[in-house]
Formats: sequence, structure tokens, C-alpha cells
Amino acid sequence: MPRQNLRILLVEDHPFQLISIQVLLNNQGHFLLTPALNAAEAFSAMQRSEEPFDLLLCDQGLPDLPGLELIDQAWRKAMVRQAILLSGVDDEALQALGANARQRGIPLLGCLSKPLHGPDLARLLANLPETDT
Repeated sequence: MPRQNLRILLVEDHPFQLISIQVLLNNQGHFLLTPALNAAEAFSAMQRSEEPFDLLLCDQGLPDLPGLELIDQAWRKAMVRQAILLSGVDDEALQALGANARQRGIPLLGCLSKPLHGPDLARLLANLPETDT
């Protein structure tokens, strides 16, 4: 059963998609959400946070930094515990992003296609390791 108290940083540059993902997460019982429209806003939110976010849910196609780079930098600075990458690219490109993350040692739970589907997200969140938060 997924934890309902996850602190999630959600980074998506399209406001409509940002809202729809927030609604999807709320419908799955996740309410501790911090939205950001780009990498700069995400870093600002991470710097203000006293604890690392449990999860960084991040779009790959951000205007100021590729999502995988944001995840890598945030993880190396201990600002996030785990991450899920979102992208509208085809399945082959999505698999390549996942392979790139694994090669670099980035703690990626997985890569999901956009538009995001609730069951796919729930499946990945169910695999999120327990933390002390």
C-alpha cells in the first residue's frame, strides 16, 4: 500500500498538466505537494525545505534544464530521496532516458509517459522505499 504522507515536489512547465497531475495525486491520497513550473522554482522549493523531498516527480522537457539533470543535481545535493521522470517522448526514447539514469546511478523509480495514467503512477509509488519521515 502506498504511503499517503509523501512529500512530493512536482515539476511540470505546462500549467494545465501540472494541475491535472496534482488532481491525480490527490485522488490517490497524496496531498503534501509542492508544485513548480521549472527547475529554478524547484531548486528554490528544495532550498527552503528543511528535509529532502520524498519524491521528485519531474517532466523531462523543462524550459531551463532537462528533467533528468534536475533530478541528478537534486539527488547529489541530498534534496530528494527518489524520483520519477515524466515525458511525452515515444517508448524507445523513454527507455533510453531510464537506461541513462541507471548508468549514472540516479535513483529513478521509473519513467512514465505523458499524459500520465493513474495506475502507472500508483504502481511506481507502491515501490517507493519507506523513509523515516
